[in-house]
Amino acid sequence: MPELSTILNGHQRQEAAAALPSLLIATRHGESTANVEFQLAEAKGALTVPITCRDADIPLSIHGQSQAQALGRWWADLPSDDRPRSVWCSPYLRTVETARIAIAQAAGLGAVPVGLPVRYDERLRDRELGILEMLTAAAIDKQHPQEAARRRKMGELYYRPPGGESWADVALRVRDCLRDLYAAHTGRPVLVVAHDNVVLMLRYVLEQLTEQELLALTPVRNCSVSVWRSNAGGLHPEQWNATGHLVHV
Repeated sequence: MPELSTILNGHQRQEAAAALPSLLIATRHGESTANVEFQLAEAKGALTVPITCRDADIPLSIHGQSQAQALGRWWADLPSDDRPRSVWCSPYLRTVETARIAIAQAAGLGAVPVGLPVRYDERLRDRELGILEMLTAAAIDKQHPQEAARRRKMGELYYRPPGGESWADVALRVRDCLRDLYAAHTGRPVLVVAHDNVVLMLRYVLEQLTEQELLALTPVRNCSVSVWRSNAGGLHPEQWNATGHLVHV
């Protein structure tokens, strides 16, 4: 006999279905001009990079634009039921450009409607680095040795630079964003266009990783795709950091 707590007005209580998208796809923006400059600076051991604009205003490189086109072709090749008709995007320029180019490519192939709307959400913005913003690793060691030492002691998940965010801070806003995304797109596929740390925190949250499991992950690549599919009341990993669609870019 069922307990009284499971009975409501003479009927067995039914568990509510989980409010989840059918598919959650996350991608990091294509290669940005800052990605290029930091790679050059790190290779030379330089302390500075020639970037004067805000982090939010950094655009894609030419190669990054090609990667976004390849993302659109990958999108168009998905089974019809898996093609997102909803896009959530960081408001930073490099993610806005990635989403715009990918949508145009997929629409040109007849896979999604032309002018597909995009929801820009500041909770998907890149991690804020405070006083360390636009500094190379060599510059941090030289100009902020105490911060470099504190970072090593605290670990990447919990280290918060002055004026900036820790990975855990980003995870908090990712959790909050997911609640709204789930409610808006229950039962439908959705694409998130964001940044490396945001995609990393999506996996951390969705798969309930430990700190050690999180730190063991490889860096999130530009325009890679990570996919979680709804099944048995949860979102389960199907692909992670995949770049096969970028082979010929």
